Amino acid sequence: MLCYTELIPPTAIEQSVVLPFTSPKATNLIVAKTSLLQIFELKNVTELTTRPADGAQDNNTVEGSLSTQRSESRTKLVLVSEHVVSGVITSLARINIQNSKSGGSALLVSFQDAKLSLLEWDPEYYGLSTISVHYYEGEDLQGAPWTPPTGQYYNYLKADPSSRCATLKFGARHLAILPFRQPGDDLVEDFDPDIDEPPAKDKTAAALAEEAEEHKTPYASSFVLPLTALDPALVHPIHLDFLYEYREPTFGIVSSLKEPSSALLEERKDVVNYNVYTLDLDQRASTTLLSVSGLPSDIFELVPLPLPVGGALLVGSNEFIHVDQAGNTSAVAVNDFARQCSAFPMADQSDLGLKLEGCAIEQFGADNGDTLIVLHSGELAILSFKIDGRSVSGLSVHKVSQDQGGALPGTRPSCISNLGRGKLFVGSEEGDSAVLGWSYKAPQLTRKRSHAQMLEDDADVDFNEEDLEDLDDDLYGGGSAAPKQQISSAGPTSPTYYLFKIHDTLTNLGPASAVAIGKASALRTYQEDTNVNEARAHQELLVSAGRGQAGAITILNRTVGPKSARYQSIAGARDLWSVYARASAPKGMPQPANGQVDAEAALSSDSNYARFVIVSKRSQDDVEESIVLKVTETSLEEMKDSDFEFDAGATIDVGTLARGTRIVQILKSEVRSYNHDFGLEQILPIVDESSDAELKVVSTSFADPYLFIRRDDSGIMILKADERGEIDELEKAEFISKNKWSSGSLYRTTDSVDSTLLYLLGADGGLKIFNLPDLSVPIYSIASLSYLPPVLVPGEVPRRSAAREQLAEVLVADLGDASSKSPHLIVRTSWDDVTIYKPYHFPETDTGQPFTSNLRWRKLDQPLMANWADSDDFLAEEGSRLQYLADIGGYSAVFVKGPTSSLIIKEASSAPRILEVQTPDIQGLTTFHTARCERGFAYIGQDDKLHEAQLPPQTKYGQTGWATRKLQIQEDVLGICFHEKQNVYALGTSKPTDFKLSEADTYKEYGREDSDTLPKVDQSSLKLLDPNTWTVIDEHSLVPFETIMSMQTMVLETSEATHDRKELVVVGTTFVRGEDLATRGRIYIFDIVDVVPEPGRPETNKNLKLFAQEEVQGAVSAITSIGSQGCFAIAQGQKIMVRGIKEDGLLTPTILPVAFLDAQCYTSVLKNLPHTGYCLIGDALKGVWFAGYTEEPYRMVLFGKGRSSMETINAEFLPNDKQLHFAVADADSNLHILQFDPDHPKSLSGQRLLHKSTFHTGHFPSTMTLVSFPTPTHQSTTTTNSIPNGTAADHPMPDAHDSHPPHTYSILLSTQSGALAHLTPLSEPAYRRLGALQTALTPVLEHAAGLNPRAYRAVETEQGLGSRGVVDGGLVRRIWELGSQRRAEVLGRCGIEGWEIREDLQVCGKGGLGGLL
Repeated sequence: MLCYTELIPPTAIEQSVVLPFTSPKATNLIVAKTSLLQIFELKNVTELTTRPADGAQDNNTVEGSLSTQRSESRTKLVLVSEHVVSGVITSLARINIQNSKSGGSALLVSFQDAKLSLLEWDPEYYGLSTISVHYYEGEDLQGAPWTPPTGQYYNYLKADPSSRCATLKFGARHLAILPFRQPGDDLVEDFDPDIDEPPAKDKTAAALAEEAEEHKTPYASSFVLPLTALDPALVHPIHLDFLYEYREPTFGIVSSLKEPSSALLEERKDVVNYNVYTLDLDQRASTTLLSVSGLPSDIFELVPLPLPVGGALLVGSNEFIHVDQAGNTSAVAVNDFARQCSAFPMADQSDLGLKLEGCAIEQFGADNGDTLIVLHSGELAILSFKIDGRSVSGLSVHKVSQDQGGALPGTRPSCISNLGRGKLFVGSEEGDSAVLGWSYKAPQLTRKRSHAQMLEDDADVDFNEEDLEDLDDDLYGGGSAAPKQQISSAGPTSPTYYLFKIHDTLTNLGPASAVAIGKASALRTYQEDTNVNEARAHQELLVSAGRGQAGAITILNRTVGPKSARYQSIAGARDLWSVYARASAPKGMPQPANGQVDAEAALSSDSNYARFVIVSKRSQDDVEESIVLKVTETSLEEMKDSDFEFDAGATIDVGTLARGTRIVQILKSEVRSYNHDFGLEQILPIVDESSDAELKVVSTSFADPYLFIRRDDSGIMILKADERGEIDELEKAEFISKNKWSSGSLYRTTDSVDSTLLYLLGADGGLKIFNLPDLSVPIYSIASLSYLPPVLVPGEVPRRSAAREQLAEVLVADLGDASSKSPHLIVRTSWDDVTIYKPYHFPETDTGQPFTSNLRWRKLDQPLMANWADSDDFLAEEGSRLQYLADIGGYSAVFVKGPTSSLIIKEASSAPRILEVQTPDIQGLTTFHTARCERGFAYIGQDDKLHEAQLPPQTKYGQTGWATRKLQIQEDVLGICFHEKQNVYALGTSKPTDFKLSEADTYKEYGREDSDTLPKVDQSSLKLLDPNTWTVIDEHSLVPFETIMSMQTMVLETSEATHDRKELVVVGTTFVRGEDLATRGRIYIFDIVDVVPEPGRPETNKNLKLFAQEEVQGAVSAITSIGSQGCFAIAQGQKIMVRGIKEDGLLTPTILPVAFLDAQCYTSVLKNLPHTGYCLIGDALKGVWFAGYTEEPYRMVLFGKGRSSMETINAEFLPNDKQLHFAVADADSNLHILQFDPDHPKSLSGQRLLHKSTFHTGHFPSTMTLVSFPTPTHQSTTTTNSIPNGTAADHPMPDAHDSHPPHTYSILLSTQSGALAHLTPLSEPAYRRLGALQTALTPVLEHAAGLNPRAYRAVETEQGLGSRGVVDGGLVRRIWELGSQRRAEVLGRCGIEGWEIREDLQVCGKGGLGGLL
């Protein structure tokens, strides 16, 4: 009775491919993040950068030197679409097919369990379309009974460069070959009556139709061959790939008769062979073209090379070997191990000391074949080829220096793709992925120029269109050999003149090996102000990210915490608007067109600084009025000397018209126009045209020179400002006057056809678009908007149904950042649910056509469900709740007003995300751009205070959907814990150091090392991190070879006499000195004490103090607190020890053992149930044990065991409904739910833990953390969790007389792919409802790549599929993808009410982590 929900999607990129996917002329980058497929397009943007002036040397620049601002062109990734697939993606390949829906190429995707899906882009519905799915996981292909399952092998996909076929290597040595039909191929040749024989007469019409239908598919029948059928010598395949320049599909394969082994190097030296085979797809046969034997045993990859080089590049751990089509070889050694490990002849460049394991290789030099190498350390090197005619006579490797960008990736690559035009994409699982730009500067262009000047040029300047076309031809085999040979013969180029720079990055949270929950200090002042904004208490999540130089800490918040600069009290304040207005141009001076700003004025840094703030308020005697505040450098001062009438009533909205020269104030019953200094210019009453009755304004929308007003009689009026600033009403057509309108929005298009569009929501739920000033006939109409279908298509008439949403408001606004903005249709229902639509055009429109031409809208899967605990009074309020914010922190966003206020934010590389604002009950919010608060905002909270604030700096929102800030540590982060008393974080980090045999006795049996390429070992340190400044304030380094294995803060008893307790940091370490020496470890206990801070750094007032330490036998692999007497348990070697602190009057306290339990193996998991004696023990061999610790007498007792075949990676307690469950994650990315129930007959009196269910997550688990928080009283579907024989650490369970609410427990999971998820207990009714909904939704929803989500989550175990399942929260939340009609049908089929599902999904989503707000 659990629900598994992903909170943050995977972020680690494993695969990438570049192809024209969405259209024939597009350049799309498609990346795979475990189970997430993202499609990007490239966009060139111009950014201003500050660089030294031409006369200044950048290396010798001093303060006060001249600097200039230059515009730099950068390539940004813009997200087109993203899709969650029910499988683990292992490979991506481009396939050119005929007659694709988009006209572009298709995408072939392989999955972990030997499946292939052929996908294409469907421009009609703006999404993926599955052409075919191919399965190769039959039992007859498994081989011997003792061979592992197919999913445990490294299955990968390779495609022929000419798209004639693709092959999937799966299992031990199986190949699945999938042919594709290509023009001129026998597979697609039509029947020619003049040449071919007529078809047989005896064929029936059905057979002929079936045959014709078969030829419509872009693929032919696939077949499976064992590699030993191609060649009996292919016993141990290492790697294979298709080669260029062959008329038939031809692939090379690296293999060996004996499995290569470093331990048996003397016996298995140079045992690798390289063979090339050509395939006959019709006969399903192969022919051997060449064979090269005696290759080094450390070769692990084959990289095919296009012209001008050709052939194949074999990559080993210590060398590169090139093999051409004739079998001629050229090799180069890159470290001194190459000579020791192989006798193969090769050039010597061992002085480079490169390690090639885990590198990524991509050819990027179209003219000379230069190839980029991204090493596992993130450093760059260039492999150059010496070409004589059509043959390669030598190889050379050059490292790229740091000043040329040689260390920019900074992380181990997982994939690399050539984007063309001097750009490459480098994906990573251990750091941020990056778009890497490169340029080549010839020596004659740089003789008189500094390096800083070279960096100013963009990567595109040295390319012409012919070179770019040649590069694409090389990549995809479309070019001829002759022009390539002519280019390559022009002469060698030096790799020392390549320059690299980062254009764009994609954030990665993986591997997330450590997690800590602490108190967030989210609202802090920028300046040294005495005014500090108060915020509700909440928690933040710290997750380790990256490895090595890319090691970092990621600070995550589910809400946006405004950074307050200052505030001032305004009694009765209800709403506010900031205003920038400028004086009208003098007579005779040319003026910009309406809606535009003078370009020269826009260049000024203070051109749009806010000058005034208008506040609408209500006095104590319930009188509504408005005031004007003038913005000064120090405060906001009330403005008295103006024509602004303060007692005119409450202000509804404020904006500017006539190019910013008129300030327009909308009151309840009139519109007032002022000049830039609030001199009254015009008053327009809001009256009924026929009866002259006074009407009230409900909502408005501005788009210079137009103003839209909706009145309380559901009528509208459109005002327009002329060039002189005079405002008049547009004449309304009969169509406008006779209809009732629920909402409206103005939007000014920025395409080639500049126009202002009016979007009107009718009372019937239809959407009409008018091109102002013409109000006679709508130019675009959608009748089905109230049903919120997945796709809005003009002209479609929905069938009549009572299941339609009551729409309250629509807003069309730009969402995005400085790199990319695009309009979105945002729809709010009467229950404050928010749905977002993205526009697209089908068929695609040409430049110059109107925005509404062929316009359609696609619903995005990021809905905002209203919190039903919100005040009903607020829901009853009438007026606009969606407010467009043109620029806050560089984002064009939308503010959703309400008791739980939210921001809709989008980044170029992400979909729109909806995040709650940390400050509750915001009464009003407006953009506020001043010199003190640039690109900020001002808001009025519950406290009647006007706050000036900004978005948190260095924080991103789009790629995770959380407020995410990354803090670079540049070391591996091994552990994180929060010290609550001192409000600091303790970090356990590690950095590699050289390991060299010493003269000590421990290594004297070894000889002296003569290698310059030394191995690396980790050296750890403990750091203190201040959460106010996010800086390291203290550090304690451990001795060499000592590595932190576990760490935790816990309250321990420090005195047996006084029983005093103190919050301390406990650290367990081990010494890594090689397998020949006995393992030992240490226990460190640190106290965090107050000290005198360093001058100018007040945050350094805390230091680490070593409280106690002890060296023990064996590694200290896990630590946890246990019991109620202030003791702790450690996994020490093959024992579980309970230890306590003893003072005995000594200067240094001792750490004494009080109880133990023989674990018999290495323990990797040790968890406790807070304030109890229960502990959970896990290891990779014996599964999980459930044990208990008693204090009178001191002893540990084993209660029960799980099944022994479970390879436990992590585990956690999960108390629920007076029952004790355990969640266990194994190495196959499965989540097992166990239960301790001694009364059950199958448990053998509790000795065997009952296996309740198994759920496949698809992500390798890193951590599991138990989270507890008070159960909201309105969430009737949650259960009251209780803990047997104990209570939770921070939230004691209430008894019958306790007034505190019950607590809910869930498990937060982090994974190596960067995904965060949580496991939430459900009540029996909620479980039945969500389980029925999951079953009903599976056949209804469209699943990407044609995969079955039920089969993806199911795991076969000893107990079958488990007696009770785990609900897939991601699947049931997809019910909002359906339109209201289809959704009502599904819920009716399940017998579920809509409000019940809302509450259930709130529990599985936001409610499951109530403490992280």
